[in-house]
Amino acid sequence: MHWIIWLYLPALFLLLLLSPRLARLKAGLLSLLLLLLSTWWLIDRLSGDGINSATLYHLRSDMEGAGVGDFSGYIVAYIALALLSLTPLLLVRVHRFRLPRHGWALSAAFAALLVGATLHSPLYGDAQRLYQQMQPVDYSAVAPEYVIPAQPLARPKNIVWIYGESLERTYLDEAAFPGLMPNLKRLAGEALDFRDIASADGSGWTIAGLVSSMCGVPLTTAQGDENSMGRMGRFLPEAFCLGDYLKQQGYDNHYMGGANGQFAAKADFLATHGFDEVRDLAWFKQQRIADKHFSNWGIHDDVLLDRAFDRFMELSRAGQPFMLTTLTMDTHHPAGHLPVACKGTRYRSQYGNIGLLNALKCTDRLISKLVDRIRASEYGQDTLVVVASDHLAMPNDLSDVLANLHRENLLLFLGADIAPRQVVASAGTTLDSGATLLQLLDPAIDAIGFGRSLLAAPRAASASVAALKDDASDYARYRAFARSLWLGEKTRMLRLDDDQVLVGVQKVQPPVLLEYDAQWALQSVYLENTSRRFDEADPGHRLAYVDRCTAFEDGLADGDWCALLVDSDQGMRLYRDAQLRRGIAVDAPLEPFHGPRPSVRQSRMISRQAQHTGPGRYVLELYASQRPARAFWVEAVSSQRKVVVAQQWVQADSDGRIILPLGLDEEIDDLEIRAWLSHAEKLAVDSYALLPAIRSRPRS
Repeated sequence: MHWIIWLYLPALFLLLLLSPRLARLKAGLLSLLLLLLSTWWLIDRLSGDGINSATLYHLRSDMEGAGVGDFSGYIVAYIALALLSLTPLLLVRVHRFRLPRHGWALSAAFAALLVGATLHSPLYGDAQRLYQQMQPVDYSAVAPEYVIPAQPLARPKNIVWIYGESLERTYLDEAAFPGLMPNLKRLAGEALDFRDIASADGSGWTIAGLVSSMCGVPLTTAQGDENSMGRMGRFLPEAFCLGDYLKQQGYDNHYMGGANGQFAAKADFLATHGFDEVRDLAWFKQQRIADKHFSNWGIHDDVLLDRAFDRFMELSRAGQPFMLTTLTMDTHHPAGHLPVACKGTRYRSQYGNIGLLNALKCTDRLISKLVDRIRASEYGQDTLVVVASDHLAMPNDLSDVLANLHRENLLLFLGADIAPRQVVASAGTTLDSGATLLQLLDPAIDAIGFGRSLLAAPRAASASVAALKDDASDYARYRAFARSLWLGEKTRMLRLDDDQVLVGVQKVQPPVLLEYDAQWALQSVYLENTSRRFDEADPGHRLAYVDRCTAFEDGLADGDWCALLVDSDQGMRLYRDAQLRRGIAVDAPLEPFHGPRPSVRQSRMISRQAQHTGPGRYVLELYASQRPARAFWVEAVSSQRKVVVAQQWVQADSDGRIILPLGLDEEIDDLEIRAWLSHAEKLAVDSYALLPAIRSRPRS
């Protein structure tokens, strides 16, 4: 954090105390700034680079499986900082030095310093960086550089690719870490050892490291907003990756990793790109392995790598060419983990007793043991082994030491016909790892995606060369092209397929709002807060909004899907379910309408969670202290909204009471209650109940 911030903050506190004018407003703004800075600090401790591409990606993907327990110290510190951020609000109540004649001047000075503090804070810098990265960029100049290898592989050897979590080559520096990794250092002397391998932007976290090394493209999220990853049907479907190519060449592709495959959509990536089998935490849990072999992240590396060797032998005996990829985990930041096989491992260091160093020493032994076993096996002669870091280390207990060293990724290739030598890469990044592997298998293949073989000399213009320039404008074109791989280029036709919208080559779960510019280029795909995005969209753009027809109609709705198209020329058209299933063109002529652009509704959850409900007659009764002035839709649905059980146009009475009759012919496992409202409408439900309907008794 910039040192000048520490000058701004005391001055802001002093100005807050000097004048009572607008004190609550000023205290609220200062508390908000402090809370945002505290949040930035936490994110920076996790990412090592403030709010960056990795932050956005993980916000948009599934966080299930993250080892949150490892960061408990950071979380406790963040809670303390968040509480301290409320100090200005408490100071409003204390006695102030009163300078009433200078009240406005002091308030103006406070405002100026607050703006200055914001502009000099890392928040502003990160926001600028992300804004520039997300701007539309013409990538046509670099599109011809994207390579999809198609020729048959000359030497289809088996491949074992071992990713070491955060296992950068810097740890092999004997001056900084003497004797820490003797086994990997030995393997480096027996391998084709590439030096100075950097991490390009968009490849600096685990899933991004896998994508960049296997696909030759940086990982960027699709055009959209938070939570979009969970509703994308396929992971980078237009990308052509190492698994895709090897699959075409008759390979079986297998993955073994100790963490949850759903974390960061890793399993989705592998399944989309040629992998036949993914064995992750769920698979290891099914093997009835003792709890002592699991950490907050998943299975420990000793068990993982032993099982990886067993799998290597099984696949080798089968006689089919294969790639076996495994990803370790025990060197994960901030402190690492020691598996049972390494409980006695200790590394004596000048930096003190640091647990991560013990974990690194253990990983050195476990990875080298696996490599030695593979090479010594009867199938070793026909196997190419890759040992690589997935990315440079995140903030950890050695960050202060690493900050003063030359940082580089680990990339070793070992094989019977690979001569040991060290190659200092010229402008090399992990984007080039997959292309280098392919050239070792077949000298005629030296590229995949934007990746270029590190064996090629001299280095031609490439994404890696652009990524390492001080000027980021060239690399922005490669990032923009990579973003287009989520949807493809043919995005003007929309079609409903199994309750998902097919946009280009991607299937998206509605509701979804698509925004096109005047040239029909798809600018954004919004999957959250879609009704608000619809109202706030550029009036010069054409919008395509797909949701249940209830979002658009006041009349009786049947739970079908509809698409509303509007443009800048007062054109509008509503397409029904049957038309959507046949396919609609967003650039087709629309019907004229007059007046302001219509507002749309979006469903909001009323029930706190889905509940099991048996067959019978019910009455839904709810009380709302705040509700729309006009009538609105309330419905009972299954949690995935596949079945609309009941739907009614309701108006609350003067007490805020709403009643909805509900009849179930069969039991529902996941009944939810939702209301359909525009983003400007408010509904605050104080209480609700689903009660059995009371049947009137027949008269005698």
